[in-house]
Amino acid sequence: MNLNLTGKTALVCGSTQGIGKATAVELALLGANVTLVARNEEKLRETVETLDTSLGQLHRYVIADFADNQNVKEALENYLRFCPEVHILINNTGGPAGGPIIEADTDQFLKTFQMHLLNYQFIAQAVVPSMKNAGFGRIVNIISTSVKQPIPGLGVSNTIRGAVASWSKTLSLELGQFGITSNNVLPGFTKTARLEAVLEMRSKSSGKSLEKTSQEMQATIPIRRFSGAEEVAAAVAFLCSPAAGSINGVNLPVDGGKTESL
Repeated sequence: MNLNLTGKTALVCGSTQGIGKATAVELALLGANVTLVARNEEKLRETVETLDTSLGQLHRYVIADFADNQNVKEALENYLRFCPEVHILINNTGGPAGGPIIEADTDQFLKTFQMHLLNYQFIAQAVVPSMKNAGFGRIVNIISTSVKQPIPGLGVSNTIRGAVASWSKTLSLELGQFGITSNNVLPGFTKTARLEAVLEMRSKSSGKSLEKTSQEMQATIPIRRFSGAEEVAAAVAFLCSPAAGSINGVNLPVDGGKTESL
C-alpha cells in the first residue's frame, strides 16, 4: 500500500493542538513537508520542532487568526508567494461555544460561518491551482459526527458543520477529474480540549461530577472509551495518501461506532 508522501507539501490548519497537531505529526512521518497554520507563534515554533525530518522534510509555519478573514487571506497570500506548491490541505478550526440552538444569537452563526466555511473557501481557491498543476491534491476537512447525527447542545456547530460537509461534497464532484479528492473526517468524542469543554458544560447542566459525566459519555460508545487524537489523525493521513486516490466525497466517522446512522 502506497502511503508515501515524500515530496508533497501539506498545509495543516489549527495544528498546534489536538487533532490538527496529531495530523501534522502523522503527515510528517509519511514524508510530507508540513506547513502549520495557527494564530499562536510560540506554539507554532514548539510544534514545528516536534515534526519528523528523517526523510529530509522541510517544515514551516504561518501565523493566521481564523477569527479574521482578512488576516487569513493576507497570511496565505504572503506564504504562497514564496512557497506556491501545496498538495494537501487540512481544514481544521475549533468549534463555537455550545448551547441550545433556539438561544443562539444570529451573530454566532455568522461568526462561525466566517471562521469555517469562508476561510476554507478562500484557502481552497488559493491552493487548488497548484494541485491541478501537480495532478495530485487532497483536501480533508476535520468536521464532526454531527454531520450525520446532530449533537444535543451544539446547535450552531451542528448547523455550520453541515454546511462545510455539503461544500466539500460539491468540491469532490468538481475536482475529482484533476486528481484532487475532497473528504471529511468526522471525529466523535476525542480526547482534546474541545472534549474537556463539552464535559464541563454537561457536568454543569446535569449537576453531576466530571468523572461521572465522562463515564456516562464513554458508556454510549461501543468501544467504551474516547478516541485519541492520533487515531483520528491516522484516518486523515490515510485519506491524504496515494493509496486513497479513489476515496472521494465521503464523510468518514472516527467515533468508536457511536454514530447510529449508516
